[in-house]
This record gives sequence, C-alpha cells and structure tokens, in this order.
Amino acid sequence: MLYLSKGSGWIPGLTPLNSYENRVYQFQDEDRRRFVVKFYRPERWTADQILEEHQFALQLVNDEVRSQRPVAFNGPDFIESSGILFRCFSKRRCRQFEADNIDQMEAVGRYLGRMHQTGRKQLFIHRPTIGLNEYLIEPRKAV
Repeated sequence: MLYLSKGSGWIPGLTPLNSYENRVYQFQDEDRRRFVVKFYRPERWTADQILEEHQFALQLVNDEVRSQRPVAFNGPDFIESSGILFRCFSKRRCRQFEADNIDQMEAVGRYLGRMHQTGRKQLFIHRPTIGLNEYLIEPRKAV
C-alpha cells in the first residue's frame, strides 16, 4: 500500500479498523480527506465476487441507501499487489449502534429491508449463497 501511495497525494500511514472478515485500514490524502482501504483475504474472495460486491455497493448508493461508494483512483475496480486484492472507499462518520435502543433497532430493520429490495434488482452469480444448507446443514454434517 505504501509503495502504491508514492506520488499519489496520500499521507503515509495506515490506521487499522475493526473488521471480522477482511483487513481494513484508514488513511488520508494531503487534503485531509479520509479513506478506508479494504484488503480481501487471498483465496477467500475471487475478483468476480469482489466486482459483484462493488456493483451492489454502487447500486445501493444509486438507490439512496446509505452505503459507501467504492473510490476509483483513475484505475481498475480494485487493485492487486502480490496476489492481494484491495479497494478504497470514502470514509463516513457514523454513530455507534446501541443494541438496546428500540428506535435504532427499527431503523436497522428498515435499512436492511431497503438493502434487500436493492439486492433483488440484480442477479448475483459469483457471490456465495447464504442459506440453511450452507450455514446449518453442511456444517452439521462435518461435526
């Protein structure tokens, strides 16, 4: 990442952010704009899956569902370095979710409903399926 940032106007330095699945870091440019870079785990995500995910993120933005638009720095949809794929997103300030706040729970429910409505507009070919078979039946057979 530091090699790629040379001459780009980015300030060197990455701040790690919480992420369950991927490696996610924050950085900023010389204008102090903040970005998030997401490194996809090798052999976990294919380029086709990542492109499909980015198309979905763009559709969410187009449908005015709060989401982060992938940033294109005059280049491809994602960047590859040493076999690791990554993509930059603009950074958005957010409030911490309060799980015991019923108003926030209802807002999350509405938000998820809107995400699902957007997701119904496109056919996902490369994205792994999330269902009972993948997350309950098959794992139970392995145990």
